[in-house]
Amino acid sequence: MTIKRYLVSATLTATVLMLWGCNAVSHKAAPHPHAMPGKSHATQKEAVADVSMMAVDLRNANGLESILPALFQARVVFVGEQHDNYGHHLAQLEVIKRLHQRNPNIAIGMEMFQRPFQQYLDDYLAGRISEIEMLRKTEWYERWRFDYRLYQPILSYAKEHKLPVIALNLQREITRKVSQGGIEGLTAEEKNLLPPEVDKSDKAYEGRLRSIFGLHPNSEKRNFDYFVESQLLWDETMAEQVANYLQDNPQHQMVVVAGNGHLMYGSGIPNRVTRRINVERAIVLPGDAQKAAPDVADFLIYPPDRSLPKAGLMGLLMNSVERGISVEEVIAGSGAEKAGLKKGDLLTQIDGQTIKSATDVRLQMLNKKPGDKIQVSVIRKKLLFGEEAMDVEIELGE
Repeated sequence: MTIKRYLVSATLTATVLMLWGCNAVSHKAAPHPHAMPGKSHATQKEAVADVSMMAVDLRNANGLESILPALFQARVVFVGEQHDNYGHHLAQLEVIKRLHQRNPNIAIGMEMFQRPFQQYLDDYLAGRISEIEMLRKTEWYERWRFDYRLYQPILSYAKEHKLPVIALNLQREITRKVSQGGIEGLTAEEKNLLPPEVDKSDKAYEGRLRSIFGLHPNSEKRNFDYFVESQLLWDETMAEQVANYLQDNPQHQMVVVAGNGHLMYGSGIPNRVTRRINVERAIVLPGDAQKAAPDVADFLIYPPDRSLPKAGLMGLLMNSVERGISVEEVIAGSGAEKAGLKKGDLLTQIDGQTIKSATDVRLQMLNKKPGDKIQVSVIRKKLLFGEEAMDVEIELGE
């Protein structure tokens, strides 16, 4: 990947503050002179002169290498993402690679994995279990749900180079329960799993959370305070995991990959890490998904516009039923239709592997490409009574 494609449009926070006149910007529009009777023209001029603003000279945008010296100095580097943007994950990987080239002691902290499943991550990275087993045992498709291929290059690089990957997140069962009944709704045993301190002092962050909360379906029926508590527990848990790792491994630098909302302005994870441990940090956010604003990050980068390679598709709409996976619809012109599959068929195997859930299907189809052929076993109800087993070959489409 050509590093020059990662254009940098921001500098260190200190420089951004200088451009903004130490952040002393007026949020009041300068009125038209005729709209203010009794005010002198000089006063109008002074009001206009007081307005400061940031300007970035895009003609001088530099590549990722221009910010590497600052990243080398940071003990923890936070690199944001929009979860479904493949280019963002390639940019995260590029940062990891560049830092690893200079320092072999690199660890990767990932929002996408939850703490109770750390052992399975370790087993995969050590070669004790396969990638498929790791995904099954970490319950990836039930807990994170985004296409694993988005993150596959990062995990593959970590495995190849024996880099630790740290599961940062709190288990979903707890955050869901808190969002419904608050921290006080947890059992004593569940409370023991929480960070000892939850800082609620960042009111600007709470304001941003309120904007997000309003976008949730049925938000008027939910409790905003509970929503805030669940988000703060999410952030505090990840920060605690990062701080603990840095304290226990003083020779290591860590790259944290997480959603932009957990990193912007330092409010989510970063400030909560440095509250626990005094370390140098850097926040890098993708500028194509982030409004440039003072203090939003230390750096904005512009990753390449890349899409995931097309996945191989059977051409089915499926539904989980008690006996496994039922065909709900066969897409016209698809490989499944050409192979003779019909609505109501029950999938039992793909390439000889038993299928009992949607996760089983996803795992079997993980690395399949358009044009690949798979063997599918199905059970079909007969017209009058009974069932028949069938084996068909499907050529995958896009």
